[in-house]
Amino acid sequence: MINALRNFYLNSFLYDKKISKTFNGSLKYKPSTYLLSSIVKIQTKKINIDEFALESVWNDNNLNQKQFRKLNNFFWIFSLDLKSSSSSVQKIIKNWIEVNHKYNSKSWEFDTTSKRVISWLSNTKLTYDSGSEKYKLEFNLILQKQILHIINQIKNSNKYNNKLIGIAAVIIFSLSYSNQEKHLSTSLYYLKKIIQNSLDKYNFPKSRNIKQSIFFFKYLILIREWFKESQILMPEFINEYIYYLGQSYAFFWKNIKFDPLFNGNNNSDNEEFDHYLKRLGYSFKNENYEHSDYISLLNKKINLFMDVGPSPQKKYSNEYQAGALSFEFLSSGKKIFTNSGIYQGNNFKLNELSRSSAAQNTLVIDDSSSCKFSKKNNNEFEIKHDLKILKKNIIFEKNYWKINCAHDGFLKKYNIIHEREIEFYPDNSKLIGVDKIIGKKKLPNLIFDIRFHLDPLSKVMKTQDNKSILIEIGDQGWKFNCKNHKIDIDNGLYFGKKNTYKENQNIFISGIINSQNNDIKWELTKI
Repeated sequence: MINALRNFYLNSFLYDKKISKTFNGSLKYKPSTYLLSSIVKIQTKKINIDEFALESVWNDNNLNQKQFRKLNNFFWIFSLDLKSSSSSVQKIIKNWIEVNHKYNSKSWEFDTTSKRVISWLSNTKLTYDSGSEKYKLEFNLILQKQILHIINQIKNSNKYNNKLIGIAAVIIFSLSYSNQEKHLSTSLYYLKKIIQNSLDKYNFPKSRNIKQSIFFFKYLILIREWFKESQILMPEFINEYIYYLGQSYAFFWKNIKFDPLFNGNNNSDNEEFDHYLKRLGYSFKNENYEHSDYISLLNKKINLFMDVGPSPQKKYSNEYQAGALSFEFLSSGKKIFTNSGIYQGNNFKLNELSRSSAAQNTLVIDDSSSCKFSKKNNNEFEIKHDLKILKKNIIFEKNYWKINCAHDGFLKKYNIIHEREIEFYPDNSKLIGVDKIIGKKKLPNLIFDIRFHLDPLSKVMKTQDNKSILIEIGDQGWKFNCKNHKIDIDNGLYFGKKNTYKENQNIFISGIINSQNNDIKWELTKI
């Protein structure tokens, strides 16, 4: 009912009048296009503007939702070739204004509108310069109208990433035009508030999402560069949070050069962003082996990366995966064990599967995950039953590594504590793990399994005695064994690349819990 009333109001004459104010500014600062290269994926194959149907592009009813958003956010301008004329681009914008001068729920969607503003103002050589006075007036008016809409709707957006994009749009507009001090003050107020609300005591996203941390980092760098280029005094809190998020970036990417597939993260390529930071004079270091309840133990060849944190609060849990005490293990840049990654496309079953404990390198009890999720709208999930970390001990020495942690995710349903101890001996290239299933009282017979997911490029086979499994990836060979429990190979799905999947394999240990304490010991040795 509330949403229906809100939509009615947004489509009303009263709302249109509210955001249709007289424009009293002039364009004084034109942001450099190259600053957006940290955000926008520039296509290798350049587009010629003549490929567009200039008169009818906004009347194409055959576009799916993804295509429609891409067309209407105008980020395609960044991929235009040098032969594209400003007159053709401005004709497309003029046609867009004629069709979309009033709010509608599709082309004025919050995220799409915010990106459109950023794109138009970051490409003024094509979108603004050489335009007629009449065109420039229409351009200025529709920009202001969209900015007023964004400011009105920031509170209603329930995604922090989208809020940040919206704020960035208001900031670039306020810096670009004269007499926009009020909008700039409003945008900075929301920026500080959103950052404070979305980051935890470690200045890492409360969602525990690595990808979101890098997203925030990129946008704050972009905003800082806009301030510098426009020569307008910047509030100090922006520098402060860039420093904190830069620490996270160093920990989760710069130090390790791979994407840990935990809690909503996918494989990405941040090499270009590294060059972007270097070009602009940014450098960040983080020499700690723990950051916001993630552990990264590494030497020149090996990296042991583990999630030793609690689940996030319900409202921040949309991209959380039930992988408490899961880990990834790399040797010379090759993932020997990898989590499965997350799927966020339209397939509900895959969406749900990728969040389960079975898709992570950790323990599963009776086919149940350590956290329970409930479905929201649009294939989104949130935590229904959370978990806490009960103990955490780390030893990191040259010749001996150990992580020992426990969580209560299975306590409420099964009266079970899961404790995991992982040791690594660098001199022998040996990884030893013990998963302890600790019952608070005598346990009924329950099935357990522990998964060790493999990179899709890995090859695996059982030894003749069925007691060990051989892993081959690249020029490396490893042997996995578990003496007292059944081990086997199973087929699975890998979601490392965003919204796609491919088949992979996993090693799994399985058995029956039938006493108060069960210790499952396993080993991985290089051969």
